[in-house]
Amino acid sequence: MESTWLSRAKRQQAIASTGLHFCKDEFDRERYTEIASIANAMLADLADVPVARIPGLVSDFAKGYATPKIDVRGAVIEGGKILLVRERSDGRWTLPGGFADVGKSASENIVAEIREEAGLQVCATQLYSVRHKAKAAYEPDARDFYKLFFLCARSGELTMEAGIETSDVDFFAPDSLPELSRNRVLQSDILTAFAFRNGEQHHVAFD
Repeated sequence: MESTWLSRAKRQQAIASTGLHFCKDEFDRERYTEIASIANAMLADLADVPVARIPGLVSDFAKGYATPKIDVRGAVIEGGKILLVRERSDGRWTLPGGFADVGKSASENIVAEIREEAGLQVCATQLYSVRHKAKAAYEPDARDFYKLFFLCARSGELTMEAGIETSDVDFFAPDSLPELSRNRVLQSDILTAFAFRNGEQHHVAFD
């Protein structure tokens, strides 16, 4: 779970974003702008990055009511092994997935992500987990996310191949997982996928 101060700074930034979008009074705009500056400085300190990087992480700042972003991940299990991709950005492995694109449903997004990152045509068969990133042991993030995890099954004859954002693709047994990209996926996310696939768990996990 993320620290209390990170959670508070993100909440403060969200309040400033929503306030700047809806307020009409110039004095209120000044106050919300100052609150945003304070929140960004706190987030930069907590993340140990230049403060100039923080506003760029929130592309929709002050453009509407502030809400969590959506991240979709897909679990393809075959022969007792699960599909993982190696991220070019950090060299570690994760379930394929990423930001949900506007105009597509959640399942359409994960189908597209797996095709782009692993070269496989799949269909989404079951939602097995919904996680608030801040409430789990993922690496801390200045942004706020809901993470949607789907079981998927191969539905075409495409050849497995890494994409633009990935450098490798492979299947791994649950007891021999590679180093995971903990900003994106946890071992528990993978083990929960196996539990659903094997009929050991029947209810969607959520927090």
